[in-house]
Amino acid sequence: MKDVIVITGAGQGLGECIAKALISNGFRVAITDINEEKAVELAKKLDTDGNTAVGFKLDVTKKQDFEQVLANVEARFGQVNGLVNNAALTLMTSVMDVTAEEFDQVININLRGTLFGCQVFGAYLAEKGYGRIVNMASLAGQNGGAAASVHYAASKGGILTMTKVFASNLAAQGVTVNAVAPGPIDLPIVYELVPPEKLQHLLENVIPVKALASPSFIGNIVAQLLQRDAFGVTGATWDINGGLFMR
Repeated sequence: MKDVIVITGAGQGLGECIAKALISNGFRVAITDINEEKAVELAKKLDTDGNTAVGFKLDVTKKQDFEQVLANVEARFGQVNGLVNNAALTLMTSVMDVTAEEFDQVININLRGTLFGCQVFGAYLAEKGYGRIVNMASLAGQNGGAAASVHYAASKGGILTMTKVFASNLAAQGVTVNAVAPGPIDLPIVYELVPPEKLQHLLENVIPVKALASPSFIGNIVAQLLQRDAFGVTGATWDINGGLFMR
């Protein structure tokens, strides 16, 4: 029986790429998004055999939404084996102009959303004695990023630390928790948020490999961390940044 993975913020963008990669790697997926229509539409597109993908609405700022999605997915597939905390809000407000309201909005979606996901699914998977959780962090959480805002960077830095805390707490119950930290990715949102001249400068002078990261490759890395034989990796952060941050 193929393992079932829930992905947050998967109606489009990187989440969609992760969903496709997981299916290609033999998983079944529950695509969740604040936009229910997008989640359901993508699930229908990817569900080629009637038992591969399903879509649900999920507001990651509400713990009860995670609990409901968990119940729904278990009822649909009979099992839940992992979670990818991917949902995020990216804003490009300059550091001195970030308001309290905007700061709270980004932290609530990116950091609190990851907390609730790890709590709800972590407890469930620990009770089952097996599970995989992957949190999508960012280069911005490691070095401030190449073009990130302060609230986004702070939230992603928090995810890196949170990953270690949950990893140490859940390891004995057979649950691994890891993070993936991409740099700039070859996705439409990057071209929308970063001005062309700044992006050109990044590619020519800042990113050592002079290319944006491949979203499909990121999806495949996530898939590897979700495999049954990935038990030897937990509390780790996998860097995919084109050499922007080396350690």
